[in-house]
Amino acid sequence: MGYDVFGVGNAIMDLQVQCDDAFLEKMGIEKGVMTLVDEQRQQEILDALSDHKVNYCSGGSAANTIVGIADMGGSAAYACKTGADAFGRRYLDEMRELGITIEVPQTDGQNGTCVVLITPDAQRTMLTNLGISSSLDADDIIESEIAKAKYIYVEGYLFAGDNTKAAALQAIEYAKKHNVKVALTVSDPFLIHLFKDQFQQLIEGPVDLLFCNEEEAKALTGFEDPIDCAQEIHKHCENVALTLGKKGSIIMHRGETLPIEGVEADAIDTTGAGDMYAAGVLYGITNNLSWQKSGHLGSHAAGMVVSQLGARLPGALTEEAIAQLLY
Repeated sequence: MGYDVFGVGNAIMDLQVQCDDAFLEKMGIEKGVMTLVDEQRQQEILDALSDHKVNYCSGGSAANTIVGIADMGGSAAYACKTGADAFGRRYLDEMRELGITIEVPQTDGQNGTCVVLITPDAQRTMLTNLGISSSLDADDIIESEIAKAKYIYVEGYLFAGDNTKAAALQAIEYAKKHNVKVALTVSDPFLIHLFKDQFQQLIEGPVDLLFCNEEEAKALTGFEDPIDCAQEIHKHCENVALTLGKKGSIIMHRGETLPIEGVEADAIDTTGAGDMYAAGVLYGITNNLSWQKSGHLGSHAAGMVVSQLGARLPGALTEEAIAQLLY
């Protein structure tokens, strides 16, 4: 069986908690950003949240996208490193129940975790402990599995570690060898500041589709206007999907600028909005939808996700449901 999309990314168990700004201030947490923390700091935060309700969900940026594709009826696989602990077992069970293929064996150690703190303004503040997920390496990427895919989808966060970067580059190399398209999400502006030259080389080279948001696009190009940013990136990359939050997105395809409207949503939690947008686009272009319709599906999927807690769609989408969203 082939795959619509083969994802490569971190295996992170998300622990979503609603809290107020006072909690962030008390714990000395910078609001609205993702911060990498060690195991001790993560435990300190969890202890302080012991009287809060916690929602558990297998996640990670690329994993959220792969789950979204599966929920839309697409076929998907995911390369990640899970721990041989309760979180790791739960993570694998959840992914496999969705029909997602994971071939990488578990490793002794703690599964990655991300405490997602959601404030009343719907902003999310993330504290991530990568755990064993940071040990994913090039040897974990199976060439024969990559060869079955229409697209691979690589998470930019992987470039923050030597092992995981090697895994990402190996996946890209195998994809190119087997004429599999390469999609990359740059994941966060801080990564561009650290690895701008490497991202630029990938965008100018093997990447067929780049996902980024407005801040990331500005960091990549030095331009302020999002359309200028998208057009500049498109000079080097065949396809670009640039998200603009509730204003929608811009897709660049074959020299055309395709404006995609946002979907009205009462935002409760913005966790996974960009990930689910990518799921809609990737599902669409691998299942015979036009780029414009794929972008619209991405907008609808992102709108569904922000109107609830967590980075998952409220339920699986049938072909009929997808068709209704697009017409």
